[in-house]
Amino acid sequence: MITQDLDAIGLLCPLPVLKLRKRLSALSPGDCIAMRADDPAAIIDVPHFCAEAGHTLVETREDGAAQLYLVRKGG
Repeated sequence: MITQDLDAIGLLCPLPVLKLRKRLSALSPGDCIAMRADDPAAIIDVPHFCAEAGHTLVETREDGAAQLYLVRKGG
């Protein structure tokens, strides 16, 4: 279940990941956030951030001209 949505369209590296980190900090472990981003670097940055911070990247998919990232907060 998605707890929050984050629109990072138009933001360039490192802003999508910084905003994602800030939003995740306010969530409880197990909560999910869906982020849309069109920054080409996010394809690399989001999975790397999740791996380093202990979060789970549940899904990545194309969403029109952007990508959709579904992230579950780690414990």
